[in-house]
Amino acid sequence: MTSVLLLGFGAIGRHVARLLSPELESGAFNLTALVSDRANHRGRPNHGAEVVDLPTLTTPVHEPAPSLSAASSTQSPSPRMFDRFDVIVECAGVPAAARFGPAVIAAGRPFVLTSVGAMADPDTRAGLLAGPGRLHVTNGAIGGLDVLEAAAQADGLDSVEISTSKEASGLIRPWMSEPEAERLRGLRPEDGPLTVFEGNPAEAIEKFPANVNIAVALAWATRGLSRAAAASDSGAGAASTDSAPERTDADLLGASLERVRVVLQAVAGQTQSAHRIRASGSAGEFAFEIRSTPSPENPATSGLTALSVARTLRTVTAG
Repeated sequence: MTSVLLLGFGAIGRHVARLLSPELESGAFNLTALVSDRANHRGRPNHGAEVVDLPTLTTPVHEPAPSLSAASSTQSPSPRMFDRFDVIVECAGVPAAARFGPAVIAAGRPFVLTSVGAMADPDTRAGLLAGPGRLHVTNGAIGGLDVLEAAAQADGLDSVEISTSKEASGLIRPWMSEPEAERLRGLRPEDGPLTVFEGNPAEAIEKFPANVNIAVALAWATRGLSRAAAASDSGAGAASTDSAPERTDADLLGASLERVRVVLQAVAGQTQSAHRIRASGSAGEFAFEIRSTPSPENPATSGLTALSVARTLRTVTAG
């Protein structure tokens, strides 16, 4: 039996648990969902998961219990809190991924990352890639990344762009001026799409953090190969290995975050999130368009995200 810990049990976590019902019913998986306060989850379906809070989980190792999602807390979790789990899956948002992910990696456990936007921060990126645990990055609400990853590893992409459109009112942010917010509220379907952001994922993280996960996932997939890996794969000798500084995955992702182009559009009355990916280079020209139905747990969340998480977890436990 594989013991799985879900960090967070909101719409995505509950949908993941629902999708894992074959494994839970057969006894292949044992599922624990970690939340900040169990009282907030009373009355909600647990879909076969045992819901626990931080004090319950941390008491056996005599460690203080940090908040699951408090971004401002400086308290770091102990890697020992993950000792009894085989795989840890994050479904709790960027702050939780940034605070708990490096500890999972330090504990030597496989870590399935849903909130890929956490990797936009250099320190978090370094912790998630430090080992000895292995990081597994989910595709989230987009697809086609295996093709783009293959092209990028062959140094065959010159440009990568993702255009995302969402319901207009859902893109209103606290930093917006009242005229900006009112423009989104007053947008009508016949007005067509309104572009609210153009830039790269590193710039978008500050303004639209909830919409950056997919862009960072795209940047991760198209980062290419490190020089050391490329030299090893091609049979290059030690002379070529010493001729250039090694570029790690963290370095490559940092560069890719600057290279990927992000366009975010508001569309009044749109019920589905829509994503269009375009990439081109010596490997060819690629275009993908994805429209995903909402999660059955929360209409505001893409259902494809949970599907991607469940698939990644199955791949990790099978391999």
